[in-house]
Amino acid sequence: MKRRQFLTSSLAASALALAKESRAQTPSGKPREYYEIRKYHLQSGPQIQLTNSYVSDALIPALNRLGISPVGAFNLDIGPETPTLFLLLPSTSLETLATAELRLPHDEAFMKAAEPFWNAPAKEPAFQRIESSLLIAFEGWPQLIVPPATAQHGKRIFQLRTYESASSQDHVRKVEMFHHGEFDIFQKAGFGQVFYGDTLIGPRMPNLTYMLSFSDLTEMNAKWDVFRNDPAWKALSASPRYSFESIVSNISNLFLSPTTYSQI
Repeated sequence: MKRRQFLTSSLAASALALAKESRAQTPSGKPREYYEIRKYHLQSGPQIQLTNSYVSDALIPALNRLGISPVGAFNLDIGPETPTLFLLLPSTSLETLATAELRLPHDEAFMKAAEPFWNAPAKEPAFQRIESSLLIAFEGWPQLIVPPATAQHGKRIFQLRTYESASSQDHVRKVEMFHHGEFDIFQKAGFGQVFYGDTLIGPRMPNLTYMLSFSDLTEMNAKWDVFRNDPAWKALSASPRYSFESIVSNISNLFLSPTTYSQI
């Protein structure tokens, strides 16, 4: 009996330790989110509606029940490989995010709603391929911010930008730039800042990804002009610490529009 109690206590302690290890915090103790950026590569035609129905009616409600919320869902408007559906999944628990797909089959409501998508035949697949990356929120921007227009289902577009670096040193310094003034310059220029994430697992590392929101392309272009001409940005980008070489070697710049069921 004592051995059984010891094993039970040990397993409980191990589970608690794992839960603690899977949660990151800022130095001040504020939880930092983890993000999965998931891409469903599709073909024009029935696939698009089938996948949209699956994500809106089955997947997002099930993820919300697991505590993964809010879930962003976006169509790729400008960028390579269209049509593609992007999902943004946030959680302060790495374990929750990493095991979500394993837990979904145990959700009866999910399985019922997901049946058409899950049972699509190989000759008429629901999607071409799925890709995912895992990120952790920047210390200085530990949790995503939902644009105010989302609650009113207002008009909005999103810019998803990924900065690759040639070395780990360059990457760390680019992340540092955001914490040493770039957040504030974006704020002063009126950008809607949604999230900033450092890629832990994904292609073309080292890199970081962040998301901005605007009402339309005209507003986006105007605010980028304000940003580029800000004396604080010119001083920051000219600092020898960040200008000794090109610390960003490649930029991916995608334009996304939210689906009708997106929670962001």
